[in-house]
Amino acid sequence: MKIPKSILLDPEANKAYGAFAVVVSIFAFAYSTNFGQITILAYYAVWLPLLFVDYRRFTWKLSYAWLPILFAAYVCLSVFWSQAAGTSARASVQYASHIVCAYVAARTISVRTLVLGSLIGIFFVLLYSLKVNAYALDIIDGTFNFVGAFASKNQVGFFSSLGIFLSVVFLMFYRRNWLSFFWTAPIILMSAYMLAIAHSATSVASLPAVLGIVILLTMSRVLSRRYRRVLFVVGGGALVGGVVAALNLGLLDVVLGIFGKDSTLTGRTYLWQQGWEAAQLHPLLGYGYAAYWVQGFADPERLWAEFYITTRTGFHFHNTYIETLVEIGFVGVTMLALIILRAFYGHISKVVFGAWNADSVVLAGAVGLMLIRSFFEVEILGPYFMASFIVYYGLFKLSPMPVARRRRVAVPVQDEKPAAGHMPAPV
Repeated sequence: MKIPKSILLDPEANKAYGAFAVVVSIFAFAYSTNFGQITILAYYAVWLPLLFVDYRRFTWKLSYAWLPILFAAYVCLSVFWSQAAGTSARASVQYASHIVCAYVAARTISVRTLVLGSLIGIFFVLLYSLKVNAYALDIIDGTFNFVGAFASKNQVGFFSSLGIFLSVVFLMFYRRNWLSFFWTAPIILMSAYMLAIAHSATSVASLPAVLGIVILLTMSRVLSRRYRRVLFVVGGGALVGGVVAALNLGLLDVVLGIFGKDSTLTGRTYLWQQGWEAAQLHPLLGYGYAAYWVQGFADPERLWAEFYITTRTGFHFHNTYIETLVEIGFVGVTMLALIILRAFYGHISKVVFGAWNADSVVLAGAVGLMLIRSFFEVEILGPYFMASFIVYYGLFKLSPMPVARRRRVAVPVQDEKPAAGHMPAPV
C-alpha cells in the first residue's frame, strides 16, 4: 500500500498528521525532563523522516535560510574554544537539529495547523500539570506559587499565556463554525486559572501587549497600504515615546508593584550584572555554547548557592541576550538578535507594506510574545523549547514555499471529417 506524499507534506492535505506532530512536539518541549529521552525521540520521529519523503521540497531555495544556518554552524563551531567541549558538542548538535525540525515544520504545515495542534498540545500539558498539582515556595520573593509538573512557575505561565493567545487568534481567524467557541472555552478557562495561580509576572504582562499588536494589525485591514504605513510610523513612535516616558516618570515601579515585584525584578538585575561581568572575560566568542553553567566551575557554583539552587542545574541569567553574550560572545548575540528581529519585523512588514494576511498577523503576535519574554527568560537560545520553535518557524515562513505544479496530460483528439463540404469549427 502506497501512502500519498500529500498526506505528509502538503499543508492543505496533512492537517491530521501536522496537528499530531505539533501535539507530540509540545509535550516533548514541556515534559522531556519528566519523561526522559523517549519524548525527544518522538519529537524527532515526527519531523526528521519527512526529509527523506521528498528532499527537493526542503532544498528548494534553501539559500533564503542562510542566517539560521550560519548561526547553527557557529554554535557548533564553538566547541573549538569552549571551556567544556563535551557539553558544547552535545548541546550544539541538539540545537542545530531543533532548528532543522522547525524548518521541516515550516515547509510542511500551515499556520492554522500549527495553532490547532498547539491548542490540543497545550490542553494536555496543562491538564497533566493540574493533575500533579504541585506548589513551590519562591525563596527570593517569598511567594507560594503553582508550578505543576514543570517545577517552574514561569513555564506554567508561559504555556498558559500561549494557550490564551492561540485560542483568541484561532477564534478570530481560523474558526470554521460556532462549535469552535465550545471546544476552545475549556482551554481558555484552564489557561487563565493556571496563569493566575502561577503568579508569573512576565507571562501576565506580555499577554496584553501581544494581543494589542494582533488587534492593531487586524484593524489595519480596513486601511489602504498608504495609511497602514502612516499607522505603523505613528504607532512605533508612540510606543518608543511611551516606554521612555514610563522609565523617566517612575511608572515602571508602579507596574512592578502591581505584580508584587520591586525594581530589582527579584534578583534579575543582579544576575544581569553578574552576566555582564562574566562576558567581559571572553567578549567576542564567549565561553562556548552551554559551557558556562557547568558543575565544578567557580562562578556558576557561587551563583547557584546565592540563589538557593540546590540541584545546581537549570539556571540562567534570565535574559536571552546576556546569556547569549556569555556563552557565544558578541558574534553570537548579534546573529541571534537578527534572527528574532527578522522573524518579528518580517511578518509586521508583510501586513503593513504588503497584502494583508492573517497568517502573518498570528506569527507577528506569536514571535512578539517570544521577543518580550526574551528580556526576562532564556527560551530561544536552547533546544526543545516552544519559544525557539515558534521563532524559527516564523522566520522560515518568510521564505517562498515550493508550489506543486500540475502535470499536463496529452489528450488524443480524433480527426473529424468535414460535413457537407464544410470545415469543422475551431475548438
